[in-house]
Amino acid sequence: MENTKREDWNNPRYGQENKRVLAGILAILLGYLGIHKFYLGYTKEGIIQLLLGLAFGIGGIIGLIEGIIYLTRDDEEFYQTYQIGYKGWF
Repeated sequence: MENTKREDWNNPRYGQENKRVLAGILAILLGYLGIHKFYLGYTKEGIIQLLLGLAFGIGGIIGLIEGIIYLTRDDEEFYQTYQIGYKGWF
């Protein structure tokens, strides 16, 4: 008898991998370096945040706020907003 049960928990439901959790953790821990921006493919925003973090320390505050925002959104909303819609800030 063939097993027809399908395990969807480990398969992305979207066109590509959802990066919400890792981006949120990177934003909280290394937000002042803009690592989460680079991870999401936002090179220009990552460089700006890196400069703000090193020069003024503001990048860390921005990273903390963005990390919390990323982790409180659901997977579909994060995917549509940040991976498809390319929303670079907050």
